[in-house]
Amino acid sequence: MTTTISNSILTAEIKHTGAELCSLKDNLNKEYIWNGNPEFWGKHSPVLFPIVGTLKNNTYQYNNADYHLSRHGFAREMEFELIAKQENSVTFSLAATPKTKEKYPFDFDLHLVYTLENKTLQIEYKVFNNGESKMPFSIGAHPAFNLPNDFENYSLAFEKENSLKYYLLEDGLISNTTNEASLDKNELHLNYGLFANDALVLKNCSSKSVTILENSKPFLKVSFSDFPDLGIWTPPNAPFICIEPWFGYSDTVDKSGALLDKEGIQVLDADETFHAAFSIEIL
Repeated sequence: MTTTISNSILTAEIKHTGAELCSLKDNLNKEYIWNGNPEFWGKHSPVLFPIVGTLKNNTYQYNNADYHLSRHGFAREMEFELIAKQENSVTFSLAATPKTKEKYPFDFDLHLVYTLENKTLQIEYKVFNNGESKMPFSIGAHPAFNLPNDFENYSLAFEKENSLKYYLLEDGLISNTTNEASLDKNELHLNYGLFANDALVLKNCSSKSVTILENSKPFLKVSFSDFPDLGIWTPPNAPFICIEPWFGYSDTVDKSGALLDKEGIQVLDADETFHAAFSIEIL
């Protein structure tokens, strides 16, 4: 099941499963979101919650107990409830259940709000801690953007970076090894070799926007001033690029396993609310 919102310029379609953006088209019917062809990657733009990336052995410890969570958490696979709808805006909700508490023992409510304004889609995350104890979590975005022409015709323009320092992954975990990609006037020219070792992970990214260029012409901008971390990813030979604003990332290879000690983790006090947003602007 999906819900559609629109304005005079853009139309967005969101699946109720995962509250996942699955289409963003302009009024010329140009599609900007990856179609989810499983030959490359069967998703479009999943929400990552209550973890981002991979846990060591898919396991963490909390209050002297072991819990198991698969990569990127469970929210992306669950049915969200539609709780508000206007022509250009929609809000979805996911609340804790006995089943989620087997994997993540916290009373949460997660809201995703999609709003179209002119040529921009804003995506808001709201996390409510309805419990009586502190709630550790990570949250992140994973939108995949269509690149219909040759991959090497595209580049990413960073707001601030002069060179790109990123962490390498080792079996899905953050290694202690970094690499550096040279930029051409703040632009990273794309090639599949960049992603031979999985995603590029940028901790505490100083840039708060990334613009996709096709043959040096900007056509889409992702702005993420609320988010500290960033992932960039594509699988081999895929015709899309993921630009992923994150709060947190995979476990490090020398991780202890305690959730409250996890690098990049957010901790929300009882009865408190977390809020963050990012935007996708068509240029």
